[in-house]
Amino acid sequence: MLDQIFIRDLSLRCIIGVFPEEREKKQDVLINVVMSVDLTRAGQTDDLHDTVDYKRVTKEILTTIEPSRFLLIERMAQVVADICLADDLVMHVAVTIDKPGALRFAKASAVTIYRARHET
Repeated sequence: MLDQIFIRDLSLRCIIGVFPEEREKKQDVLINVVMSVDLTRAGQTDDLHDTVDYKRVTKEILTTIEPSRFLLIERMAQVVADICLADDLVMHVAVTIDKPGALRFAKASAVTIYRARHET
């Protein structure tokens, strides 16, 4: 069983959606990430090099997603998962993207995707 590193409630604004009015103004999105990692070594060494630098991952998500213009939150979630899996220590990732206000009478629309590292 692997340990988990969380990035919770990362809030940002970007162009997202398929309708013409969604292509004009930035909207709020909320990103949650769960990275599955073996943290045994980091727990023993207390060394940042033995774990996932979640500050670096967060910065990369922000710099990639904020200027983006995706149509679907599914695609956005895939890009976030790819960023996380680029770190060799991350074996699995779950990414949830919430789009607040997308549906009348609902807090948000959302998707969650699960991706795993494919060993070659």
